Formats: sequence, C-alpha cells, structure tokens
Amino acid sequence: MNDPDQRNRLREAILNGPAYRLAQEDVEFLAQDDLRPLRMQLELLKPEYGLRKQGIESTVVVFGSARVVSREEAQATLADCDTHSEPGLKQERAEATRQLAHAHYYEEARRFSELISRRFQCEQRRDFVVVTGGGPGIMEAANRGAFEAGARSIGLNITLPHEQSPNPFITPELAFRFHYFALRKLHFLLRARALVAFPGGYGTLDEVFEVLTLVQTRKTPRLPIVLVNTEFWRRVIDFDYLVEEQFIAADDVELFTCVDTAEQIIDVIHDFYGGRPPRHDAGA
Repeated sequence: MNDPDQRNRLREAILNGPAYRLAQEDVEFLAQDDLRPLRMQLELLKPEYGLRKQGIESTVVVFGSARVVSREEAQATLADCDTHSEPGLKQERAEATRQLAHAHYYEEARRFSELISRRFQCEQRRDFVVVTGGGPGIMEAANRGAFEAGARSIGLNITLPHEQSPNPFITPELAFRFHYFALRKLHFLLRARALVAFPGGYGTLDEVFEVLTLVQTRKTPRLPIVLVNTEFWRRVIDFDYLVEEQFIAADDVELFTCVDTAEQIIDVIHDFYGGRPPRHDAGA
C-alpha cells in the first residue's frame, strides 16, 4: 500500500475507533454490565476522596420530603391563588393551604441546620457537617441553614427518571451525584453521628427503617435517631402496635426519639454524646 492518503485514512480510522480508546476514557465500555463492579467502586471512592480532601470528620444526616417548600414560597403561592376567583383554582388553593401548613417543617430543618453548623464548624473543625440528598424540600432547607451560617454542607444527589437538580445551597466541592442508591446510602452513614428525619414519603421512610434495622442488628454503632414532629410519626407508624404484636422488642422503641423543634433535636444529640449545651438562637 503505497498511497499516502489511504495510509492516513486508515491510521485515522484506527486512532478514532472505540477499540483504540484508553479504557478509562471509553464511556461506552465503562457502561457495560460487566463493568458494574468497577462503576460501584468509583461511586464509593470519588465522594470518599472529596470528603477527605475537605476535612469532613463527622456528619449529621437530614432526611425529609422533597415536596415541602419554604414559608415565603408557600405564602406567595397562596396569595396568587387568592387574587383569582376562577372555580378551577379551588383545588390549587387547597394545595397551597396545605403547603403553607407544611412550611414549618422547612423552617425547622433550616433552623436546626444553622444551629448545629454554627456550633460545630469552623476553619479548623468540620464536625457534625449536615448532609442531605441534595434535592429540594427538606433537603434544600437543611443545606440552606448551613449556608446561611457560613458553614459547609454536603449533598448526595441521585440520577432519577425525572431528573432531580441539586439545590443551590450545597457547598460546590461537596456536591456529589450517584447512580446507585446502595452506594449513596453507604455514604450517608459512613461518617454519620446522628440521623434527623422530618416528615416525608417512601424515600424518608426507607432511610429511617434502614438505619433502625442496622442499629437494631448492631451492624452499625448506636447513634441518635431523631424523628421530627411527634404527631406525624405517631400517625404514620404505630410502633406501640408493633411491640404489642411482638414484631419488635420493647427496647427497640428506645432506638429513636420524637421531638418537635430544632432546639429539641440539638438537645437529643448533645445528651447522647454526654453534655447539654446552652440553647442557641438562630442568630447566635
């Protein structure tokens, strides 16, 4: 083959072909089923590397509904409904009223995160760093509270069929995205020193029961598990009935504490770790 142009075309075909790509740069290859163990290992290692680099020593996990909005947003939505009198807005107004009733969950999550972040974070110390699922609702509120305290917070987002964007209050260096729920759950607990669960749906219940199971079976050390809004949790799960029917032991209901305010969450965490500090206002 003496035609230089043909040689060059053949060489270009080789250089641009998928077989010649470095394995680490071949996205199609990495997406193969056989490479799933490697992808899972990468999802374990990348956030771990980032958290170590940022000096994160311990975390507080905050779970809760992605559908809750801030008080100002709920009030604005309700006010918009009130300015219109169309019959079709009756349902929208009822939903806006419910959103406003739920907005105090957002505000308590925001306030708790600010309180604990102010107390345990500084340039030299990064303990009890708030970590959330990185999305809207309670997750946004918790990241926002840390942001308003001038502190760092973590967001562990997940790829979903209906893409969930990260909320803007996560520390950019601590915003991670996962494909595998299992690896995301692992990172929630690797540095966790407390779990705080606000009202939520399937995702929140899944996380709460998983942690309760791990603590109950001693697969993970005991840590404060705080369920926020006593009325909600008593209605959603009848723990006393589970004890009565002997599906769980009486001691199992001691694995968590129900509270109603941000200050009470702080008290539970401090009591667990051996000391009750003075109360702090959000602006302290």
